Amino acid sequence: MKQSLIATSLACAALLAACDATSAATVEVTMTAREVDVVIDNAGNKRRMWTYDGTIPGPLVRVKQGDVVKFTLKNDPGNANSHSMDFHAARVDVLDEFAEVKPGDSKQFEFRADYPGVFIYHCGAEAMAEHISKGMYGVIIVDPAEGYSDAFPKPDREYVLVQGDLFEPNASPEDITAGRRWEAALINGRIFHYDPVHDPNASLTLEARPGERVRFYYVNAMINEASALHPIAGIWDRVWDNGHPKNVHYGLQTVEIGPAHGMILDLVPPAGRATNNAIVDHRMKHAMKGAITVLMNNEEADPKKGRDGNLILR
Repeated sequence: MKQSLIATSLACAALLAACDATSAATVEVTMTAREVDVVIDNAGNKRRMWTYDGTIPGPLVRVKQGDVVKFTLKNDPGNANSHSMDFHAARVDVLDEFAEVKPGDSKQFEFRADYPGVFIYHCGAEAMAEHISKGMYGVIIVDPAEGYSDAFPKPDREYVLVQGDLFEPNASPEDITAGRRWEAALINGRIFHYDPVHDPNASLTLEARPGERVRFYYVNAMINEASALHPIAGIWDRVWDNGHPKNVHYGLQTVEIGPAHGMILDLVPPAGRATNNAIVDHRMKHAMKGAITVLMNNEEADPKKGRDGNLILR
């Protein structure tokens, strides 16, 4: 009898392991570090920035909890600097996987995405503050293995917002690290990116229909300062610290997001009427220098925005 129970337990364990193995996937991700001129405002002005694949933020990576990420970083031979990759969703060796890559070289490593949430990735090469502030950051979303639930409902739309710094072009690494010669706040790489109220050159806004659950994956890529995120004319319906489904809070007005941290925040605009929200960093020096995002809620909302992988509007 005892042997039969042991055999049954082992069989169940093997079956569960097999199910886990079949549900997990291997996701291959390749990025190239590029030092290029990038548009940093809605007027089309450019600045020499350091990027992953030429965009700020870098490409969105989205996997499921338990997936294995096989990552390749290439450093463009035309670059002047070494670069690296630090995934905050990874558990590896900082001296191995996150080591610097010289121009013309490449590096490969892999990790399993063990924890669900929204995580920053960024360059960790020396001086780290300079590399991050010049645009070498992005987002990896790790969706929970169990999927959606009553506690973690499926959204109607999803948007990724990454807040970063812009320093004066001639700011030294020491200036940047100390927070001197700061110029503006960037949202997805531009000043007032989605805010035609404060910048008439802005051509993009976020959109939703009244009553829809709008989910924001918000990452603070500023090197020194927290973001105090508030939805003007709204209340965060639910907030998941670090994006983990178990770290849930309800009915928050303002959420503090520290440097290199991320959160998932749901906003549900009232049904039955057209409204607008401004997603603002309530630290006014950030807000009035670029950290305001407009969400327009009406029945004519673009059905493609915030859906089918269109999470970062560029």
